[in-house]
Amino acid sequence: MSLKRKIALNLSIAFSLLFGIVLAVIYMSFNDFRREEFKERFRQRLDFTSHFIAKSKDFEEEAPVFFNENSDNILLNETILIFNSQKELIYSTIKDRNVTWDNALLKELDEKKTIYSEKTVPEIYAALKTINGENYYILTSAFDTNGNSKLAYLKYLLITAYVMSTLIIGFFSYYFMGQFLKPLEDLNQEISEVTAHKLTTQIPVRDSNDEIDVLAKSFNTMIARLDDVFQSQRDFTASASHEIRTPITRMAFQLENLIKLEQHTPETLTSLKQIQRDVYQLSDLTNSLLLLTKFDKENIQSIYEEVRIDEVIFESFEAVEKSYPKLKMDFLISEDTSEDALLTIKGIQSLLDIVFINLFKNAAVYSDDVEVDVLITETKDHLIVDVISRGDTIPQQEQAKLFEAFMRGNNSQNISGSGLGLRIVKRILEYHGAKIIYTSPADLLNKFSVIFNK
Repeated sequence: MSLKRKIALNLSIAFSLLFGIVLAVIYMSFNDFRREEFKERFRQRLDFTSHFIAKSKDFEEEAPVFFNENSDNILLNETILIFNSQKELIYSTIKDRNVTWDNALLKELDEKKTIYSEKTVPEIYAALKTINGENYYILTSAFDTNGNSKLAYLKYLLITAYVMSTLIIGFFSYYFMGQFLKPLEDLNQEISEVTAHKLTTQIPVRDSNDEIDVLAKSFNTMIARLDDVFQSQRDFTASASHEIRTPITRMAFQLENLIKLEQHTPETLTSLKQIQRDVYQLSDLTNSLLLLTKFDKENIQSIYEEVRIDEVIFESFEAVEKSYPKLKMDFLISEDTSEDALLTIKGIQSLLDIVFINLFKNAAVYSDDVEVDVLITETKDHLIVDVISRGDTIPQQEQAKLFEAFMRGNNSQNISGSGLGLRIVKRILEYHGAKIIYTSPADLLNKFSVIFNK
């Protein structure tokens, strides 16, 4: 997850939690206000009823008219029960059905005088009033229909506001974080374009004096130092190319002329030929080291061209055959390859020649029967070249390090070489977006599979 998304997500979560807590407090506060308001309306209705009883001359005759005219003035769905001092029901607003009550509630009124119960359905407010010297038990019950309706509507509004606010804050958090972090993304883009051949390119520095500005300045300082290091390496490579290869070439030429002389003893001639082989090996080692430091992906991809892999194989084999005339090649195209296959890839033929020259050299040096089989398979997505030879296989524990520099297996202890051939092969194939795999399908059978992506 990107930094922008992490910040936006964390900000949205923090806001959602805080906003949710605020809305919950609002809901609970309104519910408390509703309950207190309803209780106050209960009390007012009780006082209103008590005042009517005190002023009424004939309560039983005037009550029906009074309560009918004043019904629902204060409470909705109201029920009133009035008892005398003997706890006998003297009036009820309930019509057309039996009236029931809780005698325990009337006894409780003798002690508490006033009782309010919001846990019952409907809610009850009861009081013991002394009016004109007489005790009256007044029980009032009602549903807070209006308050509960408002509370339900408020709940709907709060949930809607919470969902909409969370979505909006999430969108704006992501948008504004993108704006705030855009300089950092630009810096990342510019850094990703810096390569070993573009170390002189400086990252633009803004005059904001913020952390991104400091990071850009530090990066510019770092690539300036790296440029000095790479320049020193390039200078050394150029010097080595001239100072080392020239004397080696001269030594090889002089040895060839010296060997042609006929006055050498057999022992001297053998020594001269051994020195010549050592010089050639030193020349190969020097060329390999220079080749490893010469190329990278950035400076070769711009000169890619269409290359026929079969032509590369035959040219590479001809080059190796000059040094190893006994080497034979069996060239095959797999039956899985369609007849209209082009056998072409994008790359640099001179570098691909080096890949197969090294593979053929290995086959010539380490093969028991001095024969190499080449099998080409082209599919929709890949072009695969299998180079197969027969000889001692590479142990399993050595295969993981097979393509490392200066790595030589147990099967090469008595054979001269630099240990850089397969490392160069892997590096060149990486530049071409390809890979190489070593397997041993059977005893005394070595197979190198070169896989190109199409």
